[in-house]
Amino acid sequence: MGLLKITPSTHTPVSSRLLRLSILLLLSLPDSKGRAIWTAHLNITFQVGNQIISELGESGVFGNHSPLERVSGVVVLPKGWNQNACNPLTNFSRPAQAVSWLALIERGGCTFTRKIKVAAEKGANGVIIYNYPGTGNKIFPMSHRGTENTVAVMIGNMKGMEILHLIQKGVYVTVIIEVERTHMPWLSHYVMSLFTFLGATTTFLFLYCAWRPRVPNYPTRRRRRIKADVKKAIGQLQLRVLQEGDKELDPNENNCVVCFDIYKPQDVVRILTCKHFFHKACIDPWLLAHRTCPMCKCDILKT
Repeated sequence: MGLLKITPSTHTPVSSRLLRLSILLLLSLPDSKGRAIWTAHLNITFQVGNQIISELGESGVFGNHSPLERVSGVVVLPKGWNQNACNPLTNFSRPAQAVSWLALIERGGCTFTRKIKVAAEKGANGVIIYNYPGTGNKIFPMSHRGTENTVAVMIGNMKGMEILHLIQKGVYVTVIIEVERTHMPWLSHYVMSLFTFLGATTTFLFLYCAWRPRVPNYPTRRRRRIKADVKKAIGQLQLRVLQEGDKELDPNENNCVVCFDIYKPQDVVRILTCKHFFHKACIDPWLLAHRTCPMCKCDILKT
């Protein structure tokens, strides 16, 4: 089975990319001044026949420059076919008996600031702006500097169209807007970035530790290659079995300088290229460790 081949230089660009990723994540973190997002709880009440229906839900978000206050009233539409209330002369179909009223305005056509100012100048106690068609119930915090005294919330297009159609059918709709809870998107971003960084670091360290044993450095590879060459050279050296009458058996002449024992008949000896000989069982481990003759230091790889 083939193994994944990795060279030592692979770790340098990988660690470099990881470092760049870490710096990018840290630089992308917003500071502690990141704005919180406050969601709005809308209590919508209307009457169908003899039945009074109330809908409760966290279905809106306060604008960035809106007071975080409770406000309530009957929901009123801009007069005419255009529901975006961008024209300063826009009037609203306010019921005569309504003391407090909220303007329901479609997003688009002009800035949020302009819409809210038009409604506030006509006496609206608050403004509900619904999102573009096709956006479902997606919402986001609006930016509307200069209208800090008027409560303004955004709701989704689907919810806005539901209220719009009820009012167009002559249904009297009231809404109570209350502050629900806060979200800290910068904190969520920080946590997600931190987990991303820790996950990338952990994965890199795991892979590095898993692959490192399989990636020998250059000295290790060189030692392994030399050891293989020594084994091959040892295998090519002459072997001989001593017999009765051989001159090598004379105890006064020769003995193995590795184990200092005398040679005996039937001993297997290894004869080196320098003509020195030793017990095979003694010289083979010696050569693997030193690769030279114990007597004359002749290198078996060079002869």
